[in-house]
Amino acid sequence: MSLIVPSFDESVIVRSAEAETIGAAPTTVRLLADSGSTGGALSTQRVSLLDGADGAAPHRHSRSAELFYLLDGTAQFLSGDQVVTAERGDLVIVPPGLDHAFAAPPGENADILIVITPGIERFEYFRHLERIAYGKVPPESLLDVQELYDTYFTRSEVWNTLRA
Repeated sequence: MSLIVPSFDESVIVRSAEAETIGAAPTTVRLLADSGSTGGALSTQRVSLLDGADGAAPHRHSRSAELFYLLDGTAQFLSGDQVVTAERGDLVIVPPGLDHAFAAPPGENADILIVITPGIERFEYFRHLERIAYGKVPPESLLDVQELYDTYFTRSEVWNTLRA
């Protein structure tokens, strides 16, 4: 076990009105705090999914755990080979190395606070996803930055069957 000792001198305060928003309904991401602002302790964002929208395809992180807290609604999570449904107030924590994905169930909404620790500079990753969504770069361009963002894409028949 390793201990991350963050190095930052002041509290990090992110005002809602100042947080950058990526995407548009049915999937929006509010960029709250990145690793650089927390001395490497964590990075966090808020993801809102409307009407069964996908959140993230199956992937894993080799160096970080990912925490999902359901602020509102219902979400489905791939956790290894199982699918877990979480509701408002539920917490799901995925350890490093475990395949995972998330989405709102069909016809449902989900509002999720996500914390990755230790932190990874993730804001540019979400900006990259937005460039893909707008056709500015091809989807396969994510394969070139997997190591940079510690996000390695995987396959899951369980998840694909559920989301089909």
